[in-house]
Amino acid sequence: MLRTASNHNDSAAPTALVAGATGIAGAALVDLLADRGWNVLALSRKATAGVRPGVTPIAADLTSAESLAEALGTARPTHVFFTSWSRQETEAENIRVNAAMVRNLLTALQDAPLEHVALMTGLKHYMGPFEAYGEGQMPDTPFSEEEPRLPVDNFYYAQEDELMAAAERQGFAWSVHRAHTVIGFAVGNAMNMGQTLAVQATLCRELGLPFVFPGSETQWNSVTDMTDAGLLAEHMLWAATDEHTANEAFNVVNGDVFRWRSLWPRLAAWFGVEPEGYATAPRPLEEQMAGMEEAWEKLAVRHDLAEPDLGRLASWWHTDADLGRKMEVLTDMSKSRVAGFTGYRRTEDAFLALFERLRAERLIP
Repeated sequence: MLRTASNHNDSAAPTALVAGATGIAGAALVDLLADRGWNVLALSRKATAGVRPGVTPIAADLTSAESLAEALGTARPTHVFFTSWSRQETEAENIRVNAAMVRNLLTALQDAPLEHVALMTGLKHYMGPFEAYGEGQMPDTPFSEEEPRLPVDNFYYAQEDELMAAAERQGFAWSVHRAHTVIGFAVGNAMNMGQTLAVQATLCRELGLPFVFPGSETQWNSVTDMTDAGLLAEHMLWAATDEHTANEAFNVVNGDVFRWRSLWPRLAAWFGVEPEGYATAPRPLEEQMAGMEEAWEKLAVRHDLAEPDLGRLASWWHTDADLGRKMEVLTDMSKSRVAGFTGYRRTEDAFLALFERLRAERLIP
């Protein structure tokens, strides 16, 4: 049964609709907006029960225009934060499905008093889609928002095109937020490096295995950056409410840089495991952690953990893709800084805060 949205009863507060509200970025946005006194419509495929005051959960399927029309009903958001995507087998399907998700949602809100729509994408804007990831001529690092699109099909480009077309048609402002790998809390998320590394380290400790870096020599040795989910939420809210940021794309990363060869031993120390760095070739997690489902189930029972399904916590493929890259990945934040955004996170602190929360939520022992 789909739930029809109605705005929270505080009519003086602005209303935001967060699409992908149970994901890493979406959940951080829901928390930030609620803390700031917004009315929040939290849209996801399955409405989450027991959310905080001021947050209305809505169940709807972004791939279905009919589902959205029924679920949103008379919703009147002033702002939309779109953080959702659906992984498909080919990039052509990624484009078809993910562009339609943006189009369907904004069409369902064509009579709402929209002021701003913020779209989260990522650095595949600069490095290409999964089918051509890191292939061909890449722009120089640090990646700049002024770089032209790559000459390949990319669902991020298709989402941007849908956003801009709807903005022209419906009269709202927009922003695009290109995050690097996002560190944050979300169970069941398809791309979750922080949780994946926490699960890897937990299994290594339980089984007496070394904590082996899975990626390439380039990633082990190069300077890189990442994006904390809380910082991303702050960035999206900033751009959606600052009068000088309309109709712009922005990179968003923590602001610090690091090398995995330095950070890896410090992450290992938190878990009490022996770190092992790059040796002669990548050692992907899909190979290292193959067949670990039963070991995790037993571990979960032994430690009374809240989630015995390994697949809902770890995304080996995504971490392998990120850490297996054979090029330097570094992002320029100058555009946001010049425009007035001063948010900052230390990446190591973001990881450790996530690990503490995973432990508090009984997702790791």
